[in-house]
Amino acid sequence: MELQKLLQDEIREGLYRITISGPRGDSEVSKVRIRPVEIKGKLLFQCQETVGTKEFHKNMTKDDVITRISDWMNGTFKQMQLESDTCTASVLVSKKGTMTIKKKPHMKGTGKPVNLAHNRKKRYILEEGIPVPFLQDLGVMTKEGKIVRTRYDKFRQINRFLEFIEDILPQLPSDREITILDFGCGKSYLTFAMYYYFRELKKLDVNIIGLDLKEDVIAICNGLAEKYGYEKLHFYQGDIASYTGRDEVDMVVTLHACDTATDYALEKAVKWNAKVILSVPCFQHELNRQIANKELYPIMDYGILKERMAALLTDGIRAKLLENAGYETQILEFIDMEHTPKNLLIRAVKRQEGSKKLPEELKVCMEAYHVKPTLADLLTEKEEP
Repeated sequence: MELQKLLQDEIREGLYRITISGPRGDSEVSKVRIRPVEIKGKLLFQCQETVGTKEFHKNMTKDDVITRISDWMNGTFKQMQLESDTCTASVLVSKKGTMTIKKKPHMKGTGKPVNLAHNRKKRYILEEGIPVPFLQDLGVMTKEGKIVRTRYDKFRQINRFLEFIEDILPQLPSDREITILDFGCGKSYLTFAMYYYFRELKKLDVNIIGLDLKEDVIAICNGLAEKYGYEKLHFYQGDIASYTGRDEVDMVVTLHACDTATDYALEKAVKWNAKVILSVPCFQHELNRQIANKELYPIMDYGILKERMAALLTDGIRAKLLENAGYETQILEFIDMEHTPKNLLIRAVKRQEGSKKLPEELKVCMEAYHVKPTLADLLTEKEEP
């Protein structure tokens, strides 16, 4: 009944937002956001459900949204955050179903007006109107902080990447320096975005290292880091597989590492026991050279279909190998700037101790397609013949 009272009191015009997350079981919905909207003079509550990479919206009455939230918190989700003009509140549900509710009133006079517009403008992490040096040099932003109309796609891409990071921010330490290693950093647009996000927006102590094979690219990136005064952003020339510059890393990013270079980056991350891994694999040729399956001859007979099948199989096996290594893994849609119009991002968060034994299901899968991925050799023990 305590949850019901909280919802009855705070679901009103003064509600800022409700965020429900942490799905339990096999829920298709990964996150829910709720906010008040005014439609034709009537107060309703817009419910935005995230399913995979898609978002679904529905406007509901107060009674309907309270019923829906109660159902979600009593069986589907682990946590809820509520913010209104009078308080902030959190609801946590334990594995045994015990619900804990904490409510903290705002200081008098600190409430903000609520925007009830139905189609309000999307808020980005990097906001328009606030000049950002690397975005200006990238040609995305003017000196006044306005987004160049023809570069809005790149602006959205950078913000989308930062959203992936913001979701996992609680998994990273806040009481010491955070070490992030970006393997195959390339021109490093996103590396600079990460540094700006952590240091300038979140005021966190972060040390970011970018590694790439191209000497000229590394020289340019180091020059820009010095120009911006980014003292803890450094770029080095080197190969991922042989890199030994750090013993401990909190987060590993690999966005442009081609083919098996991604596998070596993921192996490093697992051996470092990195808390977070973000990987956008590209140019996945290894399994395309190996894959064979007579039952799928309509796909295998056409080069472009075979290539896509091999890429999907590569991503799926990598994700499962990371799960086997103790990571909670998601595959998310990401619009990548460098290589293809659309790509996939693997996001992995360390949750428990892993295993070095190749799972039987993966073994069966790999045998069915006659493939031996590099990452499987790197992360699992070889079985006795």
